[in-house]
Amino acid sequence: MQDTETNVAQHHFPCDNCGGDMRFEPRERQLVCEHCGNRDPMDTGPWRAAAIRELSFEQAVAHQLPSMDMEETRVSKCPNCAAEVAFDPDIHATECPFCATPVVADTGTHRHIKPRGVLPFTLDEASARKAMTHWLGGLWFAPNGLKDYARKGRRMQGIYVPYWTFDADTASSYSGERGTVYYETRTVMRDGKPKRVRVQKIRWRPARGRVTRFFDDVLVLASRSLPKAYTDALEPWDLSGLEPYTPEYLAGFRAEGYAVPLEDGFVEARRIMDNTIARDVRFDIGGDRQRIHQVNTDVRDVTFKHILLPVWLAAYKYRGETYRFVVNGTTGKVQGERPYSAIKIAIAVIIGALVAAAIGYGVALNQ
Repeated sequence: MQDTETNVAQHHFPCDNCGGDMRFEPRERQLVCEHCGNRDPMDTGPWRAAAIRELSFEQAVAHQLPSMDMEETRVSKCPNCAAEVAFDPDIHATECPFCATPVVADTGTHRHIKPRGVLPFTLDEASARKAMTHWLGGLWFAPNGLKDYARKGRRMQGIYVPYWTFDADTASSYSGERGTVYYETRTVMRDGKPKRVRVQKIRWRPARGRVTRFFDDVLVLASRSLPKAYTDALEPWDLSGLEPYTPEYLAGFRAEGYAVPLEDGFVEARRIMDNTIARDVRFDIGGDRQRIHQVNTDVRDVTFKHILLPVWLAAYKYRGETYRFVVNGTTGKVQGERPYSAIKIAIAVIIGALVAAAIGYGVALNQ
């Protein structure tokens, strides 16, 4: 399979008016020059009419994808966090977007499957920072100094994070048991006296059947640079807003290459599918309780896409500790390390002890 080391690329688009860098502006959904303010509406681009084409999983694992679906990038490994940072042909040094360490280009190249779709940013950096500081503000035990630093600190990084999506037709035959709840009345002794009680029982009967399901866009994270728990917490993603991939959406942002190989991504997708199929089987068995003994699933016509989803990333060092926060670039949902202030915790403990003592004193007076 293709080389799948993590890499992060940044695309540059010169302004037709002054030659400065154009940047995709989430609020306006167009390219805007950072120097002269020139605008280039993206709705007029030919990519709007293009369909987001699914690729054959079978062809990909057999290394038979057409060359038009592949690309090569020049990369170097970050000496601090080991992320693979990609470089444009005319760039020889940059900063790692995950830890801010300087990185110098080398001559290594990686071959990748091209992205097919992109979910454009709809939140700008100011909106993402507001969402993050609001989230921090809701954490009572977070240090005030970190809140202030996050509010006034360095700019957040806009990064497109790689995902795989998988489509598949499935047909599953199963065997199990259907349980029906019923009750029996029994006499038991309580406090030396007989008492009639109802006891729940389950009557089990064999069950067999077949369920089918078409899976559309099963989403699997293809990055290892961010904790999966963080990115999972940013869900749900509205994939109906996906646009056919064009590098103009990446102008002014970065895009991370996938680090999870396609085959490994499909293993995770099968786990997600199997959990859904198990729910379908339980529903098909019916009754009050279900037992599943065996499920045999036939998976056909598997296709996939490599897509990019928008995340605002912030990493702050506060009193020797590094805190990372991620913000969904379309919904503003926030996740990250939950910092704790020892002083605030101590104050809470003292207040709690004082309240408990006051309640105990009040009880003692009333006795």
